[in-house]
Amino acid sequence: MLTFVVIAVVAVVVIVGIALIVSYNRFVKQRNLIQESWRQIDVELHRRYDLIPNLVETVRAYAAHERHVFEEVARLRTQAVNVQGAPPEQRAAAETELSGALRQMMISVEAYPQLQSNQNFLNLQRELTDTEDRIAAGRRFFNANVGDYNTRVEAFPSNLIANGFKFEKAGYFEVDDEQVRSVPQVSFGTIGSVAGEQAPPQMQPGPHSSGQIQPQLPGDQGNYQGQPQFPGYQQQPGQPPYQGQPSQGQGQPGQGQYQGGPPVGGPPAGSPGPQDGQPPFTGGH
Repeated sequence: MLTFVVIAVVAVVVIVGIALIVSYNRFVKQRNLIQESWRQIDVELHRRYDLIPNLVETVRAYAAHERHVFEEVARLRTQAVNVQGAPPEQRAAAETELSGALRQMMISVEAYPQLQSNQNFLNLQRELTDTEDRIAAGRRFFNANVGDYNTRVEAFPSNLIANGFKFEKAGYFEVDDEQVRSVPQVSFGTIGSVAGEQAPPQMQPGPHSSGQIQPQLPGDQGNYQGQPQFPGYQQQPGQPPYQGQPSQGQGQPGQGQYQGGPPVGGPPAGSPGPQDGQPPFTGGH
């Protein structure tokens, strides 16, 4: 019985020891992976530091009066180089300022069409863009490794190993780009009109109108012909179509012919519809 207990205790100790060794080795592997991924970012950052002076000198030859922009880029480049041994958070802050100065310089280039056609400038711009893409890809890989490592540092029971062997959380490499994080301002302007143009006035329906705009047909300068849209009105067989003449004023009482366009409201309420052989309603009194 005692032998069995001793064997059980030894087995538990061996299993716990193996778990500790595996967990420790995994921490070491993850820490080395973070360092390796950071070195890849550092290589691309050094490449960008080498491209910036050549790019600045090329732009300076065409835009000499943009002196303050060049001085700011040179100052921030020196600042970023001097913090190479700093933690990722501090280096990320320096790189954010440098990226903003580079963006400002590239915006000022748009005012010089001759510079945009310079082959040397185009090559440097292309190389800088490729470098920025590789830095972004390396930053994503680095932050993913940091996320896995920090999760194990805080999770149980691996946090026991982390606390016992002084495995501390790693910092992310995040570039706080305000231009990317800002909410875009979207303005649709006036619907149905071009930006800068005044929208056409809308038709206001009258008291007896349906609110629909009736287009004027080509050549419709004389009498109005056609069946009026009166409620309950029907044209009888053999009856001539409705005729009315437009006028500048309103019809006067006692006139037998309707002056103006077709009546909107129709015949008075309670009036009988035209019968066979009777003339159509012309709007007179």
